[in-house]
Order: sequence, then C-alpha cells, then structure tokens
Amino acid sequence: QVQLVESGGGLVQAGGSLRLSCAASGRTISSYAMGWFRQAPGKEREIVVAISWNGGRTYHADAVKGRFTISRDNAKNTVYLQMNSLKPEDTAVYYCAAKTSGSYYYIKPYDYDQWGQGTQVTVSS
Repeated sequence: QVQLVESGGGLVQAGGSLRLSCAASGRTISSYAMGWFRQAPGKEREIVVAISWNGGRTYHADAVKGRFTISRDNAKNTVYLQMNSLKPEDTAVYYCAAKTSGSYYYIKPYDYDQWGQGTQVTVSS
C-alpha cells in the first residue's frame, strides 16, 4: 500500500504562486495515475488536475487552466502541483490521490484508491 504525504501549502496573496508536492512511500507510483483534488468548506471535493501514469496525458479543470500545472518525477516518487496566479477562490484543502490501475487520467474521487492527508492553501485578497 502506498502512503501519500502532501506538502507546500500555506498562506499566499492573490496573484502569488505555490508549489505543492506529493511524496509517495511504501510503493513506487511510476505505474499509477495521480490526481490533485481540493475541498473548500461546505463544498464537495473536486478535481483540480490529473495525470496518467507516464505523464503523457493530463487533465486540468476549467477553473485552473492556464494557471496550474501537474507534473511527476517517477524517479523521486513524487507528484507536483504548480499553482500560479492564485485567486481567493483557490482557497481549500488540497489532496493528492493515487489510482493503482489504469492507463489514462481519472477525474472522479471514487476512481482513486489512496489519498494523502491534505494540505491547506489559503489565498488572501
């Protein structure tokens, strides 16, 4: 079973940037599809970005297109979320997730097998 630990969250002003990391341990994630989700208070968990096992396919939610980028370094067993031009509405807990089978990217929470504990991102106006 793989364990996922997110880091890199924090407080940033609108227009700023953050890079979140998702470090995996226990098993290699090189064959796993990965995703970043977020959940704001009172809202459902939603997909932000997703990436296929080899990085060949990616998905970006409309709300973050052109601002957020997902990448992976399988040698480091880590997935990244680069967030630029942050807005107050990006404020949420961000979760990393792994899907242990499948060759594409996946955008539904129920598709994923393993989850990290989340990291808080707060964007002030």
